[in-house]
Amino acid sequence: MSERPPIALSIAGTDPSGGAGIHADLKTFTALGVLGTTAITALVAQNTHGVSRVYPIDEDFVTDELDSVLNDMPVDATKTGMLGSRSLVDLVVDRAATSDFGFFTVDPVMVATSGHRLLEVDAVDAVRTRLLPAADLITPNLPEAALLLGDDVPEATTPEQMRDQARELVARGTRAVLLKGGHAADGEVADILVTADGEVTEFAHPRIATPNTHGTGCTLSAAITAEAAVLRRANGGKTLASEDMRQAVERGLDFLARALASAADWKVSLDPAGAHGPVDHQVDIVRR
Repeated sequence: MSERPPIALSIAGTDPSGGAGIHADLKTFTALGVLGTTAITALVAQNTHGVSRVYPIDEDFVTDELDSVLNDMPVDATKTGMLGSRSLVDLVVDRAATSDFGFFTVDPVMVATSGHRLLEVDAVDAVRTRLLPAADLITPNLPEAALLLGDDVPEATTPEQMRDQARELVARGTRAVLLKGGHAADGEVADILVTADGEVTEFAHPRIATPNTHGTGCTLSAAITAEAAVLRRANGGKTLASEDMRQAVERGLDFLARALASAADWKVSLDPAGAHGPVDHQVDIVRR
């Protein structure tokens, strides 16, 4: 095996405040010992109070970005974040079919925490029918899972409903679904992993009282992708078995829990009222 670190690719939008998107992904990859590469899909003006503007990147340039990475570097794992349009979803799916994305995580980013829509309405069907079947793992939250299942499907409110919705998403072609329970009203945060082999694994973490939840979905999917890259690199590039996938998910969830707890009392905004700050991506890194 040649001397190189595990390599991960993030296909997503930016966040100048550093809490979400490409910026969160790169920090998470670095914290977990993975070389991060990127293809930027949109320039997003946002901060701890929300999104003010989205500037989509020309698709020919996104193709050039992907070429720059995939034609030069062996990627062990890839994740998507904000894709924005149906044509960009199609571009990524088509490229995944002709290039080695390694372990492929899809974070189906649709709406920002602030409520700003990040995926065009006509792109939802492309995510349902094309992107999900191409993925090894999808990581929807409760609202995203309901939307992926249908326009009129209600959000799951119980563990039983979460398991049923995750199974239904797996039946639509993806290898595994991690249904995130952070949007549930109270109690422990319960996340449910369902794999195509029928295994159901439930993970529970204490709910942390904090306003600093900006970018948690990006950070979690990046952490899982990084852990998958490490495992895939270690096993010589072979497809991850379900057991390895569960290990990557568990490690990713543990990283997010530590990052949330470490930043629980941060006040990074000049106007803290209503602000949602980032998690602590450096929680495992010694500060100098």
